[in-house]
Amino acid sequence: MDRGTVGSAQSGRLMVEVREEGSSAVVTPAGELDHHTADLLREPLDECLAKGLSRLVVDCSRLEFCDSTGLNVLLGARLKAEAVGGGVHLAGMLPVVARVFEITGADAVFTVHDTVDAALADGDGDG
Repeated sequence: MDRGTVGSAQSGRLMVEVREEGSSAVVTPAGELDHHTADLLREPLDECLAKGLSRLVVDCSRLEFCDSTGLNVLLGARLKAEAVGGGVHLAGMLPVVARVFEITGADAVFTVHDTVDAALADGDGDG
C-alpha cells in the first residue's frame, strides 16, 4: 500500500523516512531524536503539512531515544496539524520512548496506537 516515498533525511544518529498512505503521511524516525537531530524530524513533518497531508502517523518503532526537544517537535506538529483539521498519531513506541511520554503527560494529548496499521485504520480519529 506504499504510495511512494515522499522523502528522507539522515544524520549519523537519526534517519527519517516519509511515505504517503492514502490521505495520511507515515513518518518513520529511526535512531535518536534529541536537540542535535530534531530538525531532521521537524522539517519533514512541516513539509507534509505544507503538502496538505494533515493526518500524520509517526511510526516510533525504530525510535531509540527521545528527549524534551524531540517531544516538542511532535507537540508542535500536533498543534499545526490540528489547526488545519488533522492530527498526529503515534504508533509502535518502544518502552524507553513511551516512558518519556508517560512521565511528561504527553501520552494524554496524542492518539497512541500499537501499530502503524492500527493508526492508519483509525482514519476517523483526530490527533
